Amino acid sequence: MGELKDKKTVVLIASPKEDRYSNMAVKLLRENQVPVVAIGRREGRIGDVEFLVGNPIIQDVHTLTLYLNPFNQKSFYEYIISLRPKRVVFNPGTENHELQAALTENDIFWEEACTLVLLRTKQY
Repeated sequence: MGELKDKKTVVLIASPKEDRYSNMAVKLLRENQVPVVAIGRREGRIGDVEFLVGNPIIQDVHTLTLYLNPFNQKSFYEYIISLRPKRVVFNPGTENHELQAALTENDIFWEEACTLVLLRTKQY
């Protein structure tokens, strides 16, 4: 699976609310020494991770993990593809055949999985 420290991960969309899975993911990624870029709807932070807003340019993205329902993903399609992540994780509730097809067309690997489970079971 490679070193976790080499798997820079973008969390889209991160929430400062502690009961949100995106929040839990940012914390667990950091606990596992994974470099994290959190993109939020507005400025905020989770621990030592400050949110970026908009469509920031991010280099060397290994994984983009989605916490955004399919309808709200539409405005991010081009942005996600532009980041050229090695993989996109569709967490439960984010499955989107339209975006998955676009990723496949652009040779970007995707999977329907749970980032929290992948990390806890050492499959990240």
